[in-house]
Amino acid sequence: MTLETATRPDFGAEPETERRKPRRRTRMHDTGFDRVFMAAVYILLTTFLLIVLVPLINILASSFSSPAAVSGGRVFLWPVDFTLRGYQAVLDNSAILTGFGNSLFYVAAGTLVSLALTVMIAYPLSRSDLVGRRVLTGGVLFTMLFSGGLIPTYMVVQSLGMLDTRWAMIIPGALGAWQVLIAATYFRSSIPGELYEAAQLDGASDLRFLWSVVLPLSKPLLAVIALMYGVGQWNQYFSALIYLRDEDLYPLQLVLRNILVLNNNAGGSDLTNLLERKQLADLMKYSLIVVSTVPVMLVYPFVARHFTKGVMIGSVKG
Repeated sequence: MTLETATRPDFGAEPETERRKPRRRTRMHDTGFDRVFMAAVYILLTTFLLIVLVPLINILASSFSSPAAVSGGRVFLWPVDFTLRGYQAVLDNSAILTGFGNSLFYVAAGTLVSLALTVMIAYPLSRSDLVGRRVLTGGVLFTMLFSGGLIPTYMVVQSLGMLDTRWAMIIPGALGAWQVLIAATYFRSSIPGELYEAAQLDGASDLRFLWSVVLPLSKPLLAVIALMYGVGQWNQYFSALIYLRDEDLYPLQLVLRNILVLNNNAGGSDLTNLLERKQLADLMKYSLIVVSTVPVMLVYPFVARHFTKGVMIGSVKG
């Protein structure tokens, strides 16, 4: 190469100033049909939002209204005759505070037990070198489609000595087949086999690999599974009705049910007192709904980021 050709400018290349200029992006113009379609989508979504939001606002407004206004149906989206009498009646009942504490215990302990069991079953099922993996997965799927029924389950709980104990609220429903399948799918698609091979070369055992590699990489999955189990434990009502007799072990949902039934069936010859109790019972319904739903609504924002990512598990490949 001569000096002349080496120093000659390359006329086929872009000048430096031209390369530094940002390229102008082409903008797609929406057609009339696209604008009509988007307008219809916004109208439909707004309608669905109002369908969900209006009842919630009505419940919240009714919980801060007077018993007479609630019974008279005069509350819509704003409290009428603002009062905290409904919440005062709820909090004055010691059974509600006991039930609230029991529900918190069942949610915390039940979620931890369920998460541990789910990971212990789902991770081996996600390993391709597990002998009989398809048969075991089919067994898990079978339990999701068929169950023993209420009476056999009650007899099993009774034979294990868990009737009228806290374990009756945790162990029988500790494992969900759907959650196991979700976790196994996530482990299989999101944890590369090369990581396991590298961990083996470093001398890590299967338990160490699960604890130090798999679980830290599975935070979205764990958040979704924990939210599923936690909400299920918080709303658990039928199991407590079947297995528990000691009122000190009742969860919040069963306590609220008993309070509403007692208020609705209150007797007596004093019609004025009966009317007041009926109006207070109507008000307490809304206050109890708020009390029982606020904890879940407070927890959700902390796991919403992981939940949004976790619900897409298995929907997109690659």
